[in-house]
Amino acid sequence: MNGVGPPLAVKVWGELACFTRPEMKVERVSYPVMTPSAARGVLEAIFWKPEFTWRVEEIAVLKPVRYFSILRNEVNSRASERAARGWQVSGGGYDATSDRSQRHTLALRDVAYVIKGQVDLKPDVDAEPAKYRDQFRRRVEGGRCFATPYLGCREFSAAFAEPAEGEEPIAMTEELGPMLLEVVYEPGRSGHGTPRFFEARLENGVLRVPREGTAS
Repeated sequence: MNGVGPPLAVKVWGELACFTRPEMKVERVSYPVMTPSAARGVLEAIFWKPEFTWRVEEIAVLKPVRYFSILRNEVNSRASERAARGWQVSGGGYDATSDRSQRHTLALRDVAYVIKGQVDLKPDVDAEPAKYRDQFRRRVEGGRCFATPYLGCREFSAAFAEPAEGEEPIAMTEELGPMLLEVVYEPGRSGHGTPRFFEARLENGVLRVPREGTAS
C-alpha cells in the first residue's frame, strides 16, 4: 500500500539555495523554486530506509523569490573509482588547483519551503507504510537527520521543522519550463540512467509534481 493518508509535510529553510537549471552548461542559474530531486534529497537526509522511496507531491514557496550572484571556484572533473585505482597502482593523484575554474552562480537568498511527499514501499516489501510515516514525523519533531539537508549545493545547508500554522505560499504564478523529475537507472549496477522531465509550473506559490515524467 502506497500513498496512504495525507502527504507528510516538512518545512525547510536556509540563507542560500541554488537549484540549477539543466540547460545552463557553464554557469549555474537557479530555478525560482526547489526542484523535486532536491526535495527528495532533503527527505532522504531526514529519514531513509531501503524498503521505500520518497515521492514528492508538492513544494510550496513561503518567501518572496530573491536572487543574488556570486563567483565560485569549482573543479572541472568528477572523481572516479577507476582513476583512484590507477593512482594506487602507478602513483600520482588529483591536483584540484590545476583543475579549478571560476564560474558565475545566480542563486537564491533567504528561502523557505514546505515539502509534501508520500512513502512508496518497494514491491517486495511486506510492511505497513504507517510505521515509516510515524518514524518520519518523530524525526522531524526531534530535529534528527541522517545527514545535514542542503538546498541544491552541499554548502547551502538547510534547517527543518514541522510546518507552522498560518504560513501561506506566496502569490506567484509562473511557467518554469522543463524540470528534472527523476533519473531512471538501468537494472544492475551499470550506473546508466535516463533523466525524466516535466513541464513545471508555479501556481499561487505551489509547484505540483506529477507521478511520471518524459525522457529527455
